[in-house]
Amino acid sequence: MTLPPFDVDTVLAALTLDEKASLLSGLDDWYTQPVDRPGLPQRVPSIEVGDGPHGLRKETGVDMVWVPATGFPTASAMGASWDRQLMRRVAAAIGEEARAEGVQVVLGPGVNMKRSPLCGRNFEYFSEDPVHSGELGAAYVDGVQAVGVGTSLKHFAANNQEIERTRISVVADERTLRETYLSAFERVVTKADPWTVMCSYNRLLGVHASQNHWLLTEVLRDEWGYRGAVVSDWNAVHDRVAALRAGLDLEMPGTQGATDAEIVAAVQHGQLDIGVVDAAARRVLELVARAYPGADRVNGAVMDLGHAAGDRLTAEQLRLLRAAEHHELAREAAIGSMTLLRNETIPDRDVPALPLDERSEGTVAVVGAFAEHARIQGGGSSGVDPTRIDAPLAAIRAIANGRVHYAPGYIYEVKNAYQDDNLAILAAHGVVTEDQKPRVARRSATLAKELQLAETVQHLSKRPLSAAAERLIDEAAVIAGQAETIVVFAGLPLSYEQEANDRDTLALPADQVALIQRMADVREKTDARLIVVLSNGSPVTMDPWHDRVDAVLEAWLGGQAVGSAVAEVLFGRSNPSGKLAETFPLAVEDTPGFPNWLGERGTVLYGEGVFIGYRWYDALHREVRYPFGHGLSYTTFDYSDLRVDLVDAEAGRVAVACTITNTGDRAGQEVVQLYVGDPDAEVQRPLRELRGFEKVRIAPGESTRVMFELVNRDFAYWDSAAVRPDGKTGLWRREGGEFRIEVGASSRDIRVSESIILPDDSSIPPLVPDAELLDIAASRFIQGHAG
Repeated sequence: MTLPPFDVDTVLAALTLDEKASLLSGLDDWYTQPVDRPGLPQRVPSIEVGDGPHGLRKETGVDMVWVPATGFPTASAMGASWDRQLMRRVAAAIGEEARAEGVQVVLGPGVNMKRSPLCGRNFEYFSEDPVHSGELGAAYVDGVQAVGVGTSLKHFAANNQEIERTRISVVADERTLRETYLSAFERVVTKADPWTVMCSYNRLLGVHASQNHWLLTEVLRDEWGYRGAVVSDWNAVHDRVAALRAGLDLEMPGTQGATDAEIVAAVQHGQLDIGVVDAAARRVLELVARAYPGADRVNGAVMDLGHAAGDRLTAEQLRLLRAAEHHELAREAAIGSMTLLRNETIPDRDVPALPLDERSEGTVAVVGAFAEHARIQGGGSSGVDPTRIDAPLAAIRAIANGRVHYAPGYIYEVKNAYQDDNLAILAAHGVVTEDQKPRVARRSATLAKELQLAETVQHLSKRPLSAAAERLIDEAAVIAGQAETIVVFAGLPLSYEQEANDRDTLALPADQVALIQRMADVREKTDARLIVVLSNGSPVTMDPWHDRVDAVLEAWLGGQAVGSAVAEVLFGRSNPSGKLAETFPLAVEDTPGFPNWLGERGTVLYGEGVFIGYRWYDALHREVRYPFGHGLSYTTFDYSDLRVDLVDAEAGRVAVACTITNTGDRAGQEVVQLYVGDPDAEVQRPLRELRGFEKVRIAPGESTRVMFELVNRDFAYWDSAAVRPDGKTGLWRREGGEFRIEVGASSRDIRVSESIILPDDSSIPPLVPDAELLDIAASRFIQGHAG
């Protein structure tokens, strides 16, 4: 089936009020409303949306059963790649699969900040830093939209926890929002122009995001110049007329016409200007027109061949999907995200623990159920039914031939690639009746039944180890005692990381901690090397086992090809080049906003302000396990010849260049990170803030020159009290004075630095001293903005 292009102006002029209103809500869960009647110049087709962001979730009409697609590494993994071009290629592949399966808009990327590592949905987000998230988010949008499929930038805004997400009210000052929680969205909107922006569930200063005029109109449209469609998160609209007036165009899912009638009645009774309806209907029509430019196929080549819920794709459908090529890309992406956290030198051998020698004849003990059942993604609406899965155990055996022995080590039961079997896990631990279940958090009553089961699994760590768990650890110790190398696969079960729930702890499950400790006991007796491979979507703590292991490889939730990627990195066929896009703390109590991170009584106060992630740990001079930007390689890099030039001091334009040399004996990639500090600011500012990064590939002995250009905004903070010439409050202020320019391998591994002096920004009103702020006009932001 093909559709001709249609003219938005012609169609809009011919629509009745009822038809315009119908365009502003979905037909059902996944389709927009079509409009077709005699006399209409052109038919308005439905478009289909599908969940992302790390692969396509094409619905089949059967709950939890989806059309297979390639499962790429999740956003937290891709964030660790720091690779814009790789992200763009992955996103383009997701867009191609959407076209092949007849989906016109992919619901992603998510660029929410990781305020706390406890957020259960952090695996869907890139980073704790808005520059990093904005750059990767823009690359994602570029990639998908380059193949003619739309994106939905989400969740706008301040959606940083899952528990009580639909009603929690975020209380944050405007500077915190502008610098931390809105900045990544602004970067993606202004650089990449996503077809849609999705509002979040939560409230902001008491007003739901779906009804927040300041957020959806004043900031998004008036300041950032956004012209696309604003869509609700599913069931996030509470007052349809207020939401429309605030700037929300498309309500999803559909309401069987109920809210369409509310819009029509509001216009007829003079409560809503018809111009507001026309503007929203135009934006929805423009979205549809973008999705069907000319004679594009509507159903998709894969679906044209037929597909019933639960079917695997045929060989021809896999060919049309380009499944083999995309699986190879998923493997490349997983390798690019792999982050080597620790790699100690083996005593008496003067070689690092990794890479392993695939020519060795020594036995390798692979321990841990995640080696057999690869953890490829988190839980919830982003779940993908992968076209295939590479298990780490099989990939290691393919390289190490017959010298690999395996033991599961801990209890783990799965239903499929996107669901754990929590009942089976509990039963295996001897928890079969209600009175045997661990007591869970007071908020659990608000969770769906399956999420309550998942939370119960999390709380198994509060019980003594079951006899079954002890038996598996004993069995693992037997094979480990006969091995030259022990590789433990550990991490977080899917029940720990999923939409609509948050984590209670940063620790690994108790049986996994006990397993690693036992392997360390074995290692100390046999002198084997001990490697831990982690599979998780956000940070974990590593006490008490960290200092007892030789190497730690963070594999993240690495997508369907993670198994082959891990094996290649372990045996040195590929050089790890990932860097942390989030800090790994020593303890959960160290994390930003910990005492109040979930809030209480329907409100959460962002009292830590702009100090989240590495900004928080630096401000408190707090030690961390691994800092933001950290990641080791099998080679080494030297930084030299820093040059900082004032291109235009008055305008705040500065050029920065640095030479990076590969001083090792093998090719590798380095993520060069640029930070700026403002030690003379009149307000509290972070010690340093990421302002640029580049990932470069360098041959051994070779050098490359990495260049950055800083602009005025890179030196500025949001001055909420400043009054602009138009009478509105708030602006970006670059104060004159000293700025530190730092280039390094992580936020705490600065290799070269230099100070510069910049003048005050003469294009804005001068700074008003604190003593004179009593009569300053109140920002409209403080007043709240219901539509």
